[in-house]
Amino acid sequence: MQVTPNGHEPIISPRLAIDADGKTNLLGLDREELKTVIAEIGVPEKQVRMRANQVWSWVYHHGVASFDDMSNVSKDVRTKLAEHFVIKRPEIVEAQYSNDGTRKYLIRFADGNEAEAVYIPEEDRGTLCVSSQVGCTLNCKFCHTGTMRLVRNLTAGEIVAQMMIARDDLDEWKNPTAGRRVTNIVMMGMGEPLYNFDNVKKALEIIMDDQGIQLSRRRITLSTSGVVPHMERCGTEIGVNLAVSLHAVRDDVRSDIMPINKKYSLDQVLTACANYPGAHNARRITFEYAMLKGVNDSDADARELVRLIRKYKLPAKVNLIPFNPWPGTAYECSDWDQIQRFSDIVYEGGISAPIRTPRGRDIMAACGQLKSASEKKSKAQLAREADAAMHVQESDSALGWVTG
Repeated sequence: MQVTPNGHEPIISPRLAIDADGKTNLLGLDREELKTVIAEIGVPEKQVRMRANQVWSWVYHHGVASFDDMSNVSKDVRTKLAEHFVIKRPEIVEAQYSNDGTRKYLIRFADGNEAEAVYIPEEDRGTLCVSSQVGCTLNCKFCHTGTMRLVRNLTAGEIVAQMMIARDDLDEWKNPTAGRRVTNIVMMGMGEPLYNFDNVKKALEIIMDDQGIQLSRRRITLSTSGVVPHMERCGTEIGVNLAVSLHAVRDDVRSDIMPINKKYSLDQVLTACANYPGAHNARRITFEYAMLKGVNDSDADARELVRLIRKYKLPAKVNLIPFNPWPGTAYECSDWDQIQRFSDIVYEGGISAPIRTPRGRDIMAACGQLKSASEKKSKAQLAREADAAMHVQESDSALGWVTG
């Protein structure tokens, strides 16, 4: 169990998810666990490995939710499996579809807690933004999720389920590998992934398995606010791309908007980036930088960002994120001219600094806007928020946002 910066310990869910009928949910079990539970129901020892491989393929490669669909598994084994197990996705409380093609899923887990996942289609890829916790403990001032209290870590099964739900909704299972629409995953949803390291690692290993979903580690990015002790572990044990929520170039500013900086300073975070296993020019670290008017968006900030990246000799690019508003925030998005100027200064310093196109603002699905509906709102309030977000999106379109 990892202790968060505020000293809170997330509730740890049981190793195996048991449904109301006392059956074990197979979703989220790794290969060894799957073999173990199959052996425990009386499948002959010499068949266990074969049956586990068959079930694994049906669940993760074909996306089935019923044992009856496992045509190459004998009837008696299918009967035993159905008596003891389920293949159960969490409930989709609400699926929202943006004008720009973005899809947001509000997912309710077995204990009633909720989290959100977002699918973002682009010309050359489709990215699924995945949550790792219910709520968040980091309290970043500009992030809507940060206004929630941390409830608990998600299990590996609950993390994998977000991928399964998206593929269900996008009708991907008919042709599991060719023409897939979810081509990339970013662990950038609700929560801090490195404060739920073991479950995130297990879930991503399931997703990367070459006999299942088959998503390459090169197409997976884990975003952290700078949990220094686990950053090297992430590179060594998971091996996915690293993104770091930077958002400021001075400790005083970063500590104000991101309290985690009081525990892990800029120097510690950037040193950990320099030591990140597998980082090189062809596989750069991404720095996420929300553009906050009058806070972190000056010309001097841009030049200092270049200086820091050079000082630590980082193979890096910077994603400039126009701040996405949410009800009650004290921050404003930087003026477009200043965002472009900031980008130009960083580019002139030899570092890629694209401006990310805001996506899904009309359904509160953009970066920094995710928040579980566990904190209930009236229909009138939701309508007002959607209307306000729509006006912001229309203003952005008039300004001509460029893609990142």
